[in-house]
Amino acid sequence: MGLIEKLLGLVFGGGRNVVAETAEVFRVNAEAQSSRSHELQVAALGQFGQEFRAARRGWFDRLMDALNRLPRPTMALGTLGLFVAAMIDPVWFAERMAGIALVPEPLWWLLGAVVSFYFGARHQAKGQEFQRELAATIAAVPNVVDTIRDVQALRDVTPDGGSDTPPDGSDSRNFSDNPALADWAAAQKR
Repeated sequence: MGLIEKLLGLVFGGGRNVVAETAEVFRVNAEAQSSRSHELQVAALGQFGQEFRAARRGWFDRLMDALNRLPRPTMALGTLGLFVAAMIDPVWFAERMAGIALVPEPLWWLLGAVVSFYFGARHQAKGQEFQRELAATIAAVPNVVDTIRDVQALRDVTPDGGSDTPPDGSDSRNFSDNPALADWAAAQKR
């Protein structure tokens, strides 16, 4: 007994765990890694929180945030306004469109690039969010298939635990106590 105790004391004694220390050479300690990841995330969120505190933001930051929210609604309302203007005063609208026809092609390319980058970033962010939701939905498919199988299995079971039809396939159910079911059974035999 003393030899085993000495061996275990050598491996696990003195507040050390030689097995765990040796294993950590080949594999990261999951608990310590999780703790480090948590500390990193808390620090990052703290930094983001400091950046977006209302008390530290000046009038220029608030103005820029307000301006960043304007392009999409402005373009949508402006386009609707063009349709209204074309109906109210077609001559005025035709004059403006003739002026737009004089805009050089490189300027149109520049406008297209600016709008593409502005809306492209939003499209990419929304697309990635959609892909995450789609992946979560696809991950749930096996559970849904299992549930459907379970529900379909219930279809073949009667409340008394037996099958609706005998094993030989004949339909010898007795519905004499329920006229509606008797009519239904008769209609099924036809």
